[in-house]
Amino acid sequence: MKVIHVVGSLDISAGGPSRSVPQSCEALSKLGVDIEIYTRPSKNPVKVNTTAKFKVSFKTIFKLFKDGMFLSKDKVDLIHLQHVWDPYIHVMALIARIKGIPYIITPRGMLEPWIMNNNPWKKRIAMFLYQKRDLKLAEAIHATCTLERDNIHKLGFNNTEKIIPNGIVLDEVKDVKKTFGTKKIVFLSRIHPKKGIELLIDAWEQIQDIGWSIEIAGDGNAEYIKNLKKDIEVKKIKGISFVGSKYGETKWDFIRSADIFILPTYSENFGIVVAEALAVGVPAITTMGTPWEELNEFHCGKWIDLSVENIKNTILELSSLSSDQLKKMGENGIELINNKYTISSVGSAIFDMYKRVLKNK
Repeated sequence: MKVIHVVGSLDISAGGPSRSVPQSCEALSKLGVDIEIYTRPSKNPVKVNTTAKFKVSFKTIFKLFKDGMFLSKDKVDLIHLQHVWDPYIHVMALIARIKGIPYIITPRGMLEPWIMNNNPWKKRIAMFLYQKRDLKLAEAIHATCTLERDNIHKLGFNNTEKIIPNGIVLDEVKDVKKTFGTKKIVFLSRIHPKKGIELLIDAWEQIQDIGWSIEIAGDGNAEYIKNLKKDIEVKKIKGISFVGSKYGETKWDFIRSADIFILPTYSENFGIVVAEALAVGVPAITTMGTPWEELNEFHCGKWIDLSVENIKNTILELSSLSSDQLKKMGENGIELINNKYTISSVGSAIFDMYKRVLKNK
């Protein structure tokens, strides 16, 4: 089976898909699938473990179209599009239809209500011009959680496939958190308005004297980060700081340094950083804009409705726990990830989806 994945960017600063797409592709290649990723050129791409069965090709949108026109059903069985709205992705959806090659779309959270309500006129124009047709004519739309599938259905697209979450490469987790007591909360993600950082700052302003600290890590728009820092300075808020981006083993060390992880986001289709925190044994706080209700079910964190008051109260609740209680929550998180979110199990589920799609053609 030959499959082409198309993703807008594999740059290290591009967020979750730049990591999760190559990881799932590597898992698929180990199952015998011939995989090639098409993506835009990048100055600083993530490290990808390419093999004879797993390649990455960097193409401008012009070269993507040019090379795509030489594709055929004899050369490729399936095209897997990772994202929506992006013209780069649309070009390959168009080529797939011209060439009669079946394609799957993974929206990557880009059809969630928060996204749809952000620049809604642009979304409506794009939906009218190309996006609705691309989605309607896909052989399947792959959702990573029940919430995402339900929101896709509300938009009128019913060609969703079996829900398959993102996965964690456990080989990357060299160690888990063993001792608690740093009294530190960490945030790790893109620095973006969607991530709810302003609400976190407002909540922390009310409880900054509890003896804990918050460190915020990630890349983002320089002006936006500057404004966040200025807000903290003007309000004279103590114990909260921006520490820059964290990658590779530095990222894992950063997460392990925390007693609590927090992602107060408005919307995520998955939230891979939550899974990463759980994988190393750090309890996590995130919101109902994510699919992480299991934080409550498995007692490995808190899944909350997003508000300043809820963030404040949840931080107060978890920060009042003993080190042993936090460690137990962390152990519950490790068990959850090991049982459900390994990249090998996710790769197998995606492979089964491909076989179902091709069988129905």
